[in-house]
Amino acid sequence: MPVITTIADLKRLHKRRTPKMFYDYAESGSWTEQTFRENTSDFDQIRLRQRIAVDMTNRTTASQMIGQDVAMPVALAPVGLTGMQCADGEIKAARAAEKFGVPFTLSTMSICSIEDVAEHTTKPFWFQVYTLKDDDFMQRLFDRARDAGCSAMVITLDLQIMGQRHKDLKNGLSAPPKFTLASMADLATKWPWGIEMLQTKRRFFGNIVGHAKGVSDPSSLASWTAEAFDHALDWDRVAQLMKMWGGPVILKGILDADDARKAAELGADAIIVSNHGGRQLDGALSSIRALPAILDAVGDKVEVHLDSGIRSGQDVLKALAMGAKGTYIGRAFVNGLGAMGEKGVTTALEVIHKELDTTMALCGRRDVKTLDRDILLVPEDFEGRWCS
Repeated sequence: MPVITTIADLKRLHKRRTPKMFYDYAESGSWTEQTFRENTSDFDQIRLRQRIAVDMTNRTTASQMIGQDVAMPVALAPVGLTGMQCADGEIKAARAAEKFGVPFTLSTMSICSIEDVAEHTTKPFWFQVYTLKDDDFMQRLFDRARDAGCSAMVITLDLQIMGQRHKDLKNGLSAPPKFTLASMADLATKWPWGIEMLQTKRRFFGNIVGHAKGVSDPSSLASWTAEAFDHALDWDRVAQLMKMWGGPVILKGILDADDARKAAELGADAIIVSNHGGRQLDGALSSIRALPAILDAVGDKVEVHLDSGIRSGQDVLKALAMGAKGTYIGRAFVNGLGAMGEKGVTTALEVIHKELDTTMALCGRRDVKTLDRDILLVPEDFEGRWCS
């Protein structure tokens, strides 16, 4: 077993083990991938203040996200097709998150269903939905999540229209996948992955197939997907969906101060500053660069979380010190899952926790809840001076 010290180590193993079309699905952005790249490179611009002769004993990374106790303010983000990175991937990731003490968010476009994950875990998890047109399907989805004990609903607002992801098109990744000679040849080299997939019954979208009208098998999924997303989404519709759920709500995909204010006015429990991991509007600001203006806009009216670009515990620390109350990892835990299954997700969380804890100590802080901009060195023009 190789020594794993960073998320990059897991990423290399993930690439070696997982078929190219599914690895590329996780490790790509839309169009030129500018935003995808800047999500991570913008974190690198922020420097840390080293402090010495400070008592570093009795440190804690424990905190809360929307009132829920967490071992560290890091949640597993909703990622579609997680069950194709590794057989039963959503179940394995949820179990790892539960054992570690951080929230797991199940995507609507998961391979394992809500019921599958609930059956194999013992604590409530979060569920993510897209803004779809079919009220009957949405209500049944909310009801299923409620019956499964989901404690919060994450509503994704930035995917009315899907951004073009060149790698997915070239790899034939669709619903269901369109295999090419190249992808078939690649699959033949990933035989450990293939053996695991043959041993599971979960290979299709468990929350959709058999639940959405007209989707009785994978072949009928493509036409449903093309028609399902609500291009007419507005804030009234968001309010309607929140009412249909009736429980704690996190609104995901906020990248603009005006939108953050509207989300706060609707009574969301939290908002997630996110550009969908650079997979939607290419050329948009990175999440960490957009964060300060959003925090200025909403103050303490709503809990602000950050998603997109986090690859280390230092990134988590920087986001928290900038003012976020919680963070999300997507690709980082998927790298672990693709590399080593449930153990890999646990390893990813351990890596991030150790980096967060050690960096916090070297910055002279013992409690993650006390992190603030005083430990950061932020470039003067980091928030940008833009003409409109």
